[in-house]
Amino acid sequence: MPGFRKFLLRGNLIELAVAVVIGAAFGAVITSLVKDLITPLIAAIGGKPNFASLYFTVNKSKFLYGDFVNALIAFAIIAAVVYFVVVSPVVRLLARMQRNQEVTERACPECLADIPVRATRCMYCTTTLTPAA
Repeated sequence: MPGFRKFLLRGNLIELAVAVVIGAAFGAVITSLVKDLITPLIAAIGGKPNFASLYFTVNKSKFLYGDFVNALIAFAIIAAVVYFVVVSPVVRLLARMQRNQEVTERACPECLADIPVRATRCMYCTTTLTPAA
């Protein structure tokens, strides 16, 4: 039982739970925005009062495509927000952090393996090297 309690109280699990709850709330807000504001504007252009109730029929079968378009627009908005607010800044931050790191390895001129910068002999092909400054 103490192991299970330790697992539940780990920082990563708590952070993940908070992220899921915030993500679900954000998804609900975006879905409401699309359903209540964006698609009614699109429906007004098309002359229909309720975009979600749009459908077409094939052999007396009714296909509701308006609600699907609502979900598709909501997904596109959420994907764009996640990309531009989370993914893109993290990629830039990681690139900046790696650029400022000190180089600790270099390529062996004979076998092209990565070896420590200060090595005088390659650990793979045993070529004698001049140490890098």
